[in-house]
Amino acid sequence: MGPERDTGGTASRACPRPGPALRRVGSALRHGTDGSAYAGRRAVRVTLAAVLAFYIGLYGLHDPVAATYGLFAAVSMAGLSRIPGTGRQRAVVELRVLPVGWVLVTAGTLLAVHTWAAVAGTLVFGFLLSFAAVAGPRLAGAAPGLQLLYILPCFPPYAPQTLGERLGGMTLGILLLVLAEVLLLPDPPVASYRALSADAAMTAARCATELARPPWSLSPETHAAARSAGDALRPFRVPESERPAGPGRRERALSQTGMAARVLLARLQKMPGPGPRSPRPQSLALLHEVAASARLTAAALRTGRPAGPGRLWNALAVYRRSRTGPLNEATTPGTTTSVMRRQAILMEAAHAGMALATASDLALGRRLGPSETQDGSFWYAGRSTVRLWGHRLMGHLSPRSVYFQNAMRIGLALAAARTVAGVDSLPHGFWAMLAALTLIRTTAAQTGTVVRQALIGALLGALAAAALLVFAGGSTTAYAVVLPAIMLATFWIGPTRGVGWAQGMFTLVVSTVFAQLAPATWQLAEVRFLDVLTGSVIGLAIGLLAWPRGAQEELRRDVAVLLRAIGTTIASTTSVRAEDPVETQRSQVALRHALTLAESSFAQYQSEPRGPGTPGADWQATLMTGHHALRGSQRLLEPGDADGIRSLGGVCREGVAQDGDELAGRYVLVGALLASAQRPPSGCRRPEPDVLPADTPAPPVYYDAEAWLRGLAVDLDHITAATATTMAGPLPLPEERD
Repeated sequence: MGPERDTGGTASRACPRPGPALRRVGSALRHGTDGSAYAGRRAVRVTLAAVLAFYIGLYGLHDPVAATYGLFAAVSMAGLSRIPGTGRQRAVVELRVLPVGWVLVTAGTLLAVHTWAAVAGTLVFGFLLSFAAVAGPRLAGAAPGLQLLYILPCFPPYAPQTLGERLGGMTLGILLLVLAEVLLLPDPPVASYRALSADAAMTAARCATELARPPWSLSPETHAAARSAGDALRPFRVPESERPAGPGRRERALSQTGMAARVLLARLQKMPGPGPRSPRPQSLALLHEVAASARLTAAALRTGRPAGPGRLWNALAVYRRSRTGPLNEATTPGTTTSVMRRQAILMEAAHAGMALATASDLALGRRLGPSETQDGSFWYAGRSTVRLWGHRLMGHLSPRSVYFQNAMRIGLALAAARTVAGVDSLPHGFWAMLAALTLIRTTAAQTGTVVRQALIGALLGALAAAALLVFAGGSTTAYAVVLPAIMLATFWIGPTRGVGWAQGMFTLVVSTVFAQLAPATWQLAEVRFLDVLTGSVIGLAIGLLAWPRGAQEELRRDVAVLLRAIGTTIASTTSVRAEDPVETQRSQVALRHALTLAESSFAQYQSEPRGPGTPGADWQATLMTGHHALRGSQRLLEPGDADGIRSLGGVCREGVAQDGDELAGRYVLVGALLASAQRPPSGCRRPEPDVLPADTPAPPVYYDAEAWLRGLAVDLDHITAATATTMAGPLPLPEERD
């Protein structure tokens, strides 16, 4: 035992364990969830892949071309790109875009034959790669790196004979990066959108169960749980890698699953009490079916196996018939309008429960039957993936789309930088294009701030690089030794300290790299700074000319269009003259398209900084209102529903039409005011159901329609109050004018 302890002690002294500080850094790097830990893990992966590819190509194969493309391929896809998700998810994306990289490197190599051919290619590929953001966050994150794979070979020298070395080096760099993503420092797991939706469905089941037993209301704890579960599904509370934003059928269905879960929770939270009397057995039975359906949906989402058609559909049909039969609560003595309103909210909750179950099954791969898709909510269920992609692309191929605007902005900036670099024969001109690509932002103000910081950082980095080049001279060994440390610091510190640090330290990286490829002097750092300055000026100029206000102005216009579309849908749904469903269907299609544009503008708006003191508007409230209007219109006009709104007659139909026309007019008015940047009027009169004569029976659908209108009026009150402070120039309501 003694000798063994001595041996162990000697070994321990010979190979000391890492100190506490180093162990803390390692633990934070492996398990940390903050921005610094994430940047550190990514820095380790990109440094190892890029440096290994560079050294294999330069010192192993003695091929500078392959070395250059191997390093920049890894840097482009992991340093310049921001692909969200876990390491395995990023690796899958990188493998899928590898063929795209081959096309881009080949095209850049061949188009470098002439400046104007390269410029035309830059404009086309710059637009297409940026416009690919409509496919979702992962492809959007990969787009900047793919841009670099075209930028690098599209400069002189025109050397198509080196295409094989270029493709080989790029492939090596990306494959090494894929291995690093899978094997090195995996990121901590995050909750998937399916898991969040399952949690929301289970919470909804808990709510429905409590509402079906005394005291027929939710406890404060359940209320808080429902709010928390609904908030967890808000798009900007969900990790970007988990947002179902793609154009495919399953992505759309998963997004609709989350939306239906939020609606179901909201309806159950707003369910009024039954008053002094107990709810009718029919209402309790429907609540039990809502709870059972939500539990089945949660189980399906957690296991990945579709639950199949449940009993909620039949239960809702039975409940709808019972509302008009002898057991209808509206026909019993002492029944008040509040009872019918409670029934209307219960019906909305049941419809949301059906949408939740159907959408989750579709997201899990089940094919829907014709009866499940007839209301129009699942219009995409029977479409092919190609048609859905075409629908998404064509929907945004318009100057009104922020995706189109961003793609044009990037394409024009890169084409301008390539033109200047080609005409003026800038050495290392691709640095100017890279600066334009990385520094341009969606607003001119933001671009100006970023350019100022980047130029200061690039200048300081150029001075440091010049000192390094003078000190090391022509010693490639010295550059080879310091390159991993400099690159690790660049990709760790840059993302956490800002664009100035990133530009300054990246200047050190490229100077160290090119000093190993060919003899270099301090003037290489000077060229780097001049190229960054050129690209910055071009990016700033394009930012001032191409939609300089970004999504903030476009979102206001999109919201105005959305409000007018909501008004049109309300009017076409409730009008006594709308006997032909074609007009209503047309208005619903227009509303859905307006929602698509407004949601994309809102997504970009959330990423744009606003100055201190800038009043904010609750634009998301308008998006939720659009979904509320669309769902309610579809529900009130369900095909084959005998008690639909079109079956109303006499005083009831006139009352609904009058309330609908009044509310539609107010939506159109507020939309027109927002479109002209004028302050919307605060406070809208909420349409109340007409006080019908005692001997005038009101069918349940009358109260369903009035509950829908009342909810939309409350939404409009919130919208006008939230946006009034952001607009100038109040305009009185029509009845207040002289």
